[in-house]
Amino acid sequence: MEKIKVAILGSGNIGTDLMYKILKTDGSMELALMAGIDPESEGLKRAGELQIPTTARGIDGILEDRGIRIVFDATSAKAHLAHAPRLKKAGIIAVDLTPAAVGPYVVPAINLGDHLEVDNVNMISCSGQATTPLVYAVNRIAPVKYSEIIATISSDSVGPGTRQNLDEFTLTTANACQKIGGAETARAIPIINSAEPPIIMNNTVYAVLEKEGDEAAILDSINEVVAEVQRYVPGYRLKSKPYLDIRHTPWGDLPIVIILNEVEGAGDFFPAHAGNLDIMTAAAQQVGEQFASHLLKKGGVIV
Repeated sequence: MEKIKVAILGSGNIGTDLMYKILKTDGSMELALMAGIDPESEGLKRAGELQIPTTARGIDGILEDRGIRIVFDATSAKAHLAHAPRLKKAGIIAVDLTPAAVGPYVVPAINLGDHLEVDNVNMISCSGQATTPLVYAVNRIAPVKYSEIIATISSDSVGPGTRQNLDEFTLTTANACQKIGGAETARAIPIINSAEPPIIMNNTVYAVLEKEGDEAAILDSINEVVAEVQRYVPGYRLKSKPYLDIRHTPWGDLPIVIILNEVEGAGDFFPAHAGNLDIMTAAAQQVGEQFASHLLKKGGVIV
């Protein structure tokens, strides 16, 4: 079967886990290159052991003539700002796993189909992938005046890159809850938990409604969206039945939908408790697969 050649830019933990996810999926992508800047990185070593071509020349190695059509950028927000125009000039689609947000935000279960003709899409953040679908599920039934998400993740699943990008993380996640989730305003609060043994990713979503909504319809909508996300993140689930309560807010006494969610990883490279990392790579793999299928239908041409 004809496949689209793809590359991973960034041989750290995110790039390495993504490599395993692409390799275990018999889809429309062929992993043609793993690129990093440290020749001794574990990711490049593991790729070499799996007979995946590697380069320690970063994006320069990718831009050599290898027929690569899609690049997953798993570096940093600052680095992607430099990578994006070079990939665009080369006619390569960029799936951005950093908070740089050069291209439109994408959540596979919600809006990927709207962006299959663009050359750069942004995967938001781990919490963006986990919580935006829940805000969206509520808002499509009852308008959300304000959403607040609290993401609690294990300290050992938060690497130096994520820590350096925490400001971008909070802004990007909140923006996604507005632009994709549909909330009028939004806030994202990350909590890094150092407990031992490590906890799995937990998310709390508060969705303040403009007025009373149909609770049964909201619950049905949430369950439908959770099932969609579970198609590519099996460990994505509700911790309990969401509920609607009337609480005092800055806008008066308004109904609030409260959703408790957790994400357990698939264990491809990360430990199972690192669901925050796993949901990013699983979502990126899904995005890449749909882009590759779309390119094959068009004969491999990016318009």
